[in-house]
Amino acid sequence: MIVRPRPSLFALLFVLRGTILPRVLPHALVIASLSAVVVWLFNHGFRPVRAPSAAPLSLLGIALSVFLGFRNSACFERWWEARKQWGALIIDLRSLSREAIAQLDDGAEAVPHVGRAAARRLVHRNIAFAHALAGHLRGHDATADVSRFLEEAERVRVLASVNPPDALLREHARELAGLRRTGALSDITWSALSGRVLGLAAVLGACERIRFTPLPFAYTVLLHRTAYLFCLLLPLGLADALGWFTPLLAAAVTYTFFGLDVLGDELEEPFGAAPNDLPLLAMARTIEINLLEALGEPVPEPLLPVDFVLS
Repeated sequence: MIVRPRPSLFALLFVLRGTILPRVLPHALVIASLSAVVVWLFNHGFRPVRAPSAAPLSLLGIALSVFLGFRNSACFERWWEARKQWGALIIDLRSLSREAIAQLDDGAEAVPHVGRAAARRLVHRNIAFAHALAGHLRGHDATADVSRFLEEAERVRVLASVNPPDALLREHARELAGLRRTGALSDITWSALSGRVLGLAAVLGACERIRFTPLPFAYTVLLHRTAYLFCLLLPLGLADALGWFTPLLAAAVTYTFFGLDVLGDELEEPFGAAPNDLPLLAMARTIEINLLEALGEPVPEPLLPVDFVLS
């Protein structure tokens, strides 16, 4: 995610980091070069085909703009839904940890250290869940971060699973059931903590729905084809009216249309590692800091933006 102060109007024209210009610039240069060739040919009387007027291209451009607007709205909705789910995740992890510490680490048991150890395991497992979910959604190996917070036997079971976050929720359920059987948790307390675990399962399912259900492929293909067709025809419709200004305007239009297309591609995959995607690693680190602080254990430094990009 881009994290930077808003630049001045002049600096805004030249900002590159975090923008889609590097990805769109090749398209704009190709269309500008094609436009220059078309203008040169027209000026020398070479017209192999009759150039279309600007009116049909305007209608196509309006239709394309509306289509791009709908697609970008759908992509942004996926991005915002993903952020809301991670917000709910932070709430549930903090709440589950707070309640586990309050209920188990209060010194009221006959053997207080048993409840204290159980609370510590639950909180550490919550931290591991945040790191495992980030790795599961982004497709990177989170083994090192997950292993730091799990005991040996549990670590083996979790890392052997095809879905480590779900395996951690099973470990939660197993431990809470054991605490209930031994009387360390009352039925009411067990139900409250289990409800928090169900909340984590709901977040996991929602994030997997977003991650593994892309926008329909035919929708994207139709948009790409229409954008390419419009930008390739644009020089033919502008060459007579604008002359050598045609490459400049054609490049600007190409930047706008393909820029919206590329931005939609980034927002469509909110859990990726692109500059405009969600900072999953930073949010997992924030969860780690909050929960370790609740246990009274040393906390790491928060992740900071690198070149205005927070990962």
